[in-house]
Order: sequence, then structure tokens, then C-alpha cells
Amino acid sequence: MTRENFRKISRHSVFIKYSVIAIIPLIAAACANIGNPSGGARDEDPPIYVTSNPPQGSVNVDKTRISITFNELVNVKDAFSKVVVSPPSKQVPRVSSIGRRVNVVFDSLKPNTTYTIDFADAIEDNNEGNKIEGFAYTFSTGPTIDSLRISGMVLNARDLEPRQGILVGVHENMSDTAFTHLPLLRVAKTDDRGRFTIRGLRDTTYNVFALEDKDNDYKYANPEEDVAFYPVKVRPTTEYIEVFDTTYNHLGEVDTVVSRNRTRYLPNDILLRTFNSLKRPQYLTKYERIDSTRIYLKLNTRSEVFPEISVVGPQKMPFEGTVLERNITNDSLVYWLPENLVRTDSLRLATTYLRTDSTGNLTQFADTLKFYTNKPRVPKKKKADKKAPLNPEDSIKNITLGMKFLSTTQEVNLPLEFEFDTPLSKIDENAFTLEMMVDTIWKKTPKKWNITQRDSVSPRNFQLEYPWDYDTKYRVIADTMAATGIYGKPTRPLTHEFSTKKEEDYCTLTFNIRGEDPDIPVFVELLSNADTIVKTEPVVNNKVVFRYLTPGKFYARLIEDYNGNGEFDTGDYDRKLEPELAYYYPKVINIKKNWDKEEEWDLFATAIDLMKPQAIKKNKPERKKHQTNENNYEEEEEEIFDPTANPFDPNSKNRRKTGKY
Repeated sequence: MTRENFRKISRHSVFIKYSVIAIIPLIAAACANIGNPSGGARDEDPPIYVTSNPPQGSVNVDKTRISITFNELVNVKDAFSKVVVSPPSKQVPRVSSIGRRVNVVFDSLKPNTTYTIDFADAIEDNNEGNKIEGFAYTFSTGPTIDSLRISGMVLNARDLEPRQGILVGVHENMSDTAFTHLPLLRVAKTDDRGRFTIRGLRDTTYNVFALEDKDNDYKYANPEEDVAFYPVKVRPTTEYIEVFDTTYNHLGEVDTVVSRNRTRYLPNDILLRTFNSLKRPQYLTKYERIDSTRIYLKLNTRSEVFPEISVVGPQKMPFEGTVLERNITNDSLVYWLPENLVRTDSLRLATTYLRTDSTGNLTQFADTLKFYTNKPRVPKKKKADKKAPLNPEDSIKNITLGMKFLSTTQEVNLPLEFEFDTPLSKIDENAFTLEMMVDTIWKKTPKKWNITQRDSVSPRNFQLEYPWDYDTKYRVIADTMAATGIYGKPTRPLTHEFSTKKEEDYCTLTFNIRGEDPDIPVFVELLSNADTIVKTEPVVNNKVVFRYLTPGKFYARLIEDYNGNGEFDTGDYDRKLEPELAYYYPKVINIKKNWDKEEEWDLFATAIDLMKPQAIKKNKPERKKHQTNENNYEEEEEEIFDPTANPFDPNSKNRRKTGKY
């Protein structure tokens, strides 16, 4: 494999840094009532595995009933969603608890197969609800047991959120269609931090996948499911490392430190990034006549082709002169009707559009749609009531076109936006006047402004562009008939006053970025406390600048924009296309008024699972006591990192940490 290939692989992986979990101290609790005997310390220890029948790790097992005993009364919570059995089968084993035992009953067992029952955190004690973390039971129906394992983490590709409860599995079958046609061979589910361990593996090569298995079929047959695939094949291995156990005396002082050899299962840093392909079957989900002037069509998913529409009926009216208002994805379409169709209460339209057939392909589909105008009911007045006098203002509104401005405070770097009630047939820029206040007097501005339609998507929205001054009052004056709608209604005279902010009300944020590939376009999204996009700017010469910011707290996310379209693009398993890479700036940026702040951003200084600041994470698991699967002692995950290792060497243990994920 070439150096370039290894670099490509390394960009899709990163060393997953697991935090050291400290022992939770016991908190002494005294009774609230004076004189009553103390209830003693609160039980904060999870159940301890004692024995099982058959014993853990047994071979040649022919029993279909497994009984596991703990040191106290236990319950199994959410067994259906949490307990995962490998290899999966159509008949899900029955899991129950009684007293100190947990029972698992199989309908049948495959010969010469290693079985793993992964309980995750489903087992808890009966009194305090203390959960035993990551407990798994393994046995084999043959003479040998497969004991290798792999582990890692699943994050959402777009926002790096840990994915809880996601199915992770492997295939020995190297065919590209195995994941879409065959159930996963061995599986596990992610915990509340997105971590997983797949056990019972053989010494062979696997493809690794993650799946939001909505239909519980253990394969990617539903395009609406979130999915991830690891870009390189994985072969599980082991190595021996030396670890140290520390014991303490009753005073909390170190008593003894004992070293021991421990088996490390590799790879233990697999990173899977889930995405949704956004592939949906195409069909018409809704159609209606909003009012006499508009009809509405709603498609199930985005479309690149608009429907073909014609009028049917004795009137022989062509479906021409309509104005289309749509959203960016073209799945929500509003047609403004011409006047000859507005007057018809009942409208029949022959519509031809692309629809997904039973084979999953898009084909032309013809349908006749009926639209009716729903006239509002007028409440009946009592005979004694006199007829209300005609309101002149309402009369004027009925014969004129509405126009409104969208803000009274204007950003100095943005155009002034306004919209009309209907699309326009014409607009007269000379009928608009822009004035600014100078020493309490309104003065006309130089003609450095122009009016344009905001975009092709919204034909009713317009903008006035002008180099605004700071801390200045402006007003726009629109004369009579400054614009005329498609139904011939003119605008009324209108005056709109607004102000710009002071220069000191703004601030600037600059990121100096290290670690990016100069051959890949990159942009940065500035984020709010809700992890929503505030602004987006491209990275130029390893630097990105956000100007005209309102003071406050911000976060940042960088996207490697491979196709250069300025958007985050999701993945596509059918084309083996992974989603574009996202990185979070690991700290909050607090900006005050009139500040110019500059931040240094090394993309790979922080491990991928720790990049996203905790404050904006939606999945915030509590710190928990960690226990190994078969032994009830505290044990931290240790990682060996050699700073001299070659990041392009596929045999390097830490190449995913030194290279780009």
C-alpha cells in the first residue's frame, strides 16, 4: 500500500482517548431523626458476579438455559433494547431475573459456535439500582471458544455526538453487498458514551459496520437508518502489557503496589462516524389549494426535477403564467396561479412527476389532482344588529399589495430585506428613496444602492444593498405603485425607519488553523450555545475571520469540504462514500463588545471524542464506576503512545492518533 493510501486511511481514524474513571467514594449517611439508629453507609457498589451454569467460558455446551448468579438480589432492566446476543438470530433469547440469578433461555443453539451475551448495563441490584457496567457472558457449543475482541467508539459524523444504543457488527464476508443482504455476524451495542466491544471473534479479517437498526433485521436494508462503515479491514490481535494494582489500608494510605500482566485486545480505537444517506422513496405526500391564488405540492424527499402540470377539463385553460415559490430542496412547492385560474372554484390538474417504483427506481408517474377553494364561513348576524360601516382602511388593503420590512435594526454588513404579499409583475427602483439623518435632518443618500430579488427560491423577497454607516438612522420611502403584484395590485406609499449599530457593538473572531490539508477546501461554522450555525466562513491561507459578531459565547466546527460546495455532505454506502470530516474547537469562545479576538486551533491537539465541548453536547453521560467484564476490580484503560512512530505505518499502534482520523 502506498504512502498516499495510508495517509488517506489515517485521515479517517483517530486515537480514541478514554478518560480515567476514578473510584467513587462512599458517602456516609446519617439518619435525620436524633436518637434513631444509623442506617449505615449507602450501598453504591454494583452486583458482583459469583458463578454461572454452565461456567463462564465453557465449551461443548448443549444446554439452552443459562443461569448466572450474583452476590445480591438483581433485576434486568430494558433487556430487549440493551441485551445483545452474538451471533444474532431471529428467535431472540428470553432474559429474566429471579432472586440473585439472571436466566437466559435459547430456543436452539448452532453447533461449533461461540456465543456472547452482552448485558451492557441492564443488570442492577434490587435495592439501590446500582448497575454493573459492560458485563458479558461467553460460551461455546464446540470444543474451542473464540476469545478475540475489538472495540472503539461511534460518533455522529455531523456533530460528533456519541451515539448510544447503536448496533455495531462485523462481517467475514468481504462482499460489498453482505451488509445490505446478510445479517451481521457478531454484534454489540454502544453504551451512553458511544463505546462498544465486539467479543467472540476468530483470528480472521472483518469488515466493521454501525447501524441504527430500526427494523431489527441486523442488516442495512432500510435507507432511512443511520449507518457507518470502517474504511479499512480489521484483524483482531492481542498483546501483553504490564499494569499495576494498588491496595490501600484503612487510613486511605497506599499499602501495596502489585504488577501483573494483562492481555490487551486490539484494535481498541476504531472510530465509526454515522450518517444518513438522505435517500428516501419519492412520491407525492400532500397536495392542497391554500387559497384561491395558490396550490401546494409536498414531495417526500428532495427532487432535481419539477412536476409537469397542465389543466384538464372543458375550459381548456393552459397552466401558464404561474410563479413557483419553493424551498432549497425542491420538495415543498407553491404555485401562484394566473388570474384566469384564480377565478375557478374547482381545478383539475394533470400532473406528471418522478415516483419511486417497487424496484426502487425513479419512473414517470401521471396523476390527476383535484383542487377546491375553501371559502371561509361568514357568521350570521342577528336581525337586530345593524350592518357594520365599511372600514376605509380595509377597503384600501383589498385593492393594494402588502409590503413589509423585516427588521428595525440593520446590520451594517447585510442588505435591508423586505417582502411582498404576492410575487411581482414589476418593481420600479426609481420609486424608492433612501435617506439618512444628519444633524436631525433627513438627507437623501447618494445613489449607491440597488434593489434585487433575494434569490430564485423566494420570488416575494427582495433586498436593498447599501454601504451602511455605523450608528446612523435611515429611512426608506416607497411611493405609490413602487411595485405591482402579479394580480395587478399596486403598493401603497410606505415609509420605514431603521438604525444601524454602533461600531463598538461588534466584535471580530479570528482562528489560525494548523493541521489542515492545503489541497482540501475547508470552511468553519460558528455555533451558538444550542450547537446551531450562526455564521459560515471559508478558511483562506490557514485563517478564517468572523466579522460583525454580536458579543456572546460561541463555539466552532470545521468541515473538510471535499467537493467545494460550501456545505456538509453526508455519506453514501452504495458508493462507498464517507461523510465529510468535522472537527470541533474544544473550548468556548467568549467575546465582549469591541473586541478583536484571535485563537490558535490545532485540529489534532485534542482526541476526537473529547473535541466537542461538554456544554453543547446533547448526550451527557454521568461518570460511572468502571468494571471489567469478568472481574470486579477497578481498571483503567491504558494506551501506549510512541511519539516516534510513523503515522503512515499500518502496523503502528498509534497511527490513528498521530494521523488525521
